[in-house]
Amino acid sequence: MSGEELSKLIDRLEKVTSRLEQCSTSGKAVASSPSTEEESLFVKEFDVIISGPLAEFLAASGKIGGLVNEQASLLEKAIKAQRSYINTASKSKKPTSQEAIQKLMQPMATQITAIMDLKEKNRKSNLFNHLSALAEGVAALGWVGVEPTPVPFIKDMADAGMFYVNRVLKEFKDKGAEHVQWTKAIQSLWKDLSAYVKQHHLTGLTWNPSGGDALTVAASQSSAAPPPPGPPPPPGPPPPGPPPAAVSSKPATDTGALFADLNKGSAVTSGLRKVTDDMKTHKNPGLKKVTDDMKTHKNPALRSGPAPFKPPTAAKPVAAAKPAAVSKPVSKPPLVELQGKKWVVEYLTDNTSTLIEDTNNKQTVYIYKCVNSTIQVKGKINSIILDNCKKTAVVFEDAISMVEFVNCQSVKCQVLNKVPTVSIEKTDGCQVYLSKDSLDTSFISAKSSEMNVVIPNADGDFTEYAIAEQFKSVFNGKTFTTEVNDIAA
Repeated sequence: MSGEELSKLIDRLEKVTSRLEQCSTSGKAVASSPSTEEESLFVKEFDVIISGPLAEFLAASGKIGGLVNEQASLLEKAIKAQRSYINTASKSKKPTSQEAIQKLMQPMATQITAIMDLKEKNRKSNLFNHLSALAEGVAALGWVGVEPTPVPFIKDMADAGMFYVNRVLKEFKDKGAEHVQWTKAIQSLWKDLSAYVKQHHLTGLTWNPSGGDALTVAASQSSAAPPPPGPPPPPGPPPPGPPPAAVSSKPATDTGALFADLNKGSAVTSGLRKVTDDMKTHKNPGLKKVTDDMKTHKNPALRSGPAPFKPPTAAKPVAAAKPAAVSKPVSKPPLVELQGKKWVVEYLTDNTSTLIEDTNNKQTVYIYKCVNSTIQVKGKINSIILDNCKKTAVVFEDAISMVEFVNCQSVKCQVLNKVPTVSIEKTDGCQVYLSKDSLDTSFISAKSSEMNVVIPNADGDFTEYAIAEQFKSVFNGKTFTTEVNDIAA
């Protein structure tokens, strides 16, 4: 082998070696990148919640406006503060002290407190149910401090707000589509948050074991400059040429001449006409004299004015228009369906065999516009609401919170085991049958009549008691005292 061939061979070997080193270096870089992506993956997934369900909830709140929109803005700040906290966790180790964790969570806790305070300060608002629904459910954002079961925690907090969500739905179901959309948006937000936590933080917030100090990372994030903006948008069309001069019958104002006159100072009034003494009434009394030609009773021409009012001539009688036919209310199909955690029973007529089974203590029953029907509920339920029902009865075993009648007529209710509270509002004719285990039930009534409670006796018979409808209030010098009127008793 000649020296020239040996030199070429060495050059080729050196090139191959250089390429192998480059591949080795790039391979290490590629291998190290997935771990960084995995650490920040759950942060990117949280951004999907912000741009999706949260954005929809903010849009629905904006349509309602007022306090609801103000409270939604506080929720946006709280969720963005939680996003910052999650981002810190992806880049740092979990703090060992509880004080450090509380310091990191303080921005989020401040906004949550503001949401609750807004509700408390506006208890007389006609949107109080909206404010309560969010104030009760916003505690779900505290999942970042719950271990090892954050997902059930979110569901429990969301269920706490469902009572007021149902009230909003009941109040605005037939008269406010934006309010119905708002209830769907808030439920979707908590549902998607629960799914996100289940996927990325099943047993608690995920921290980075190889990361740095959490407080240091959080401080660096707050002091770091914002990310650079994206590329500028493409250039628009060239600007239009100057508009044609407008043709006007009035001469254009010469602003230069105006400022020139103002700069003259007191000399600007030199061109005004002077008022002489013979033109002043206090120096020329003759100007005050009223002559006969100036008097209206001697000069009728001065009294010319608008013509006096004349009543319109009687028009010919016109045949009365026939009254329009009264349209019958549109009948809707009956519905018995489980929607999420709420059993919806609607528009039942002459149906006495409706049975709801497979219930649990987190579900509610909402009965709406049923007539001459009977609904039986098996198992333990959270609450039952009858709204706009006539001659309808409900039989159930257990209710955790209450049974509520609103805008009903001639309704009945029978509890087989226990219910703590029965609420009757704007209802005419309500009969409640209690069991031996529910004799301590509380009754709350307002704007209602013909309310009766049937109590079981020891001998197996029943006794019927009436709930008072009429009261007497007397001022005792300091305040009013109220008691049941003797006639009503």
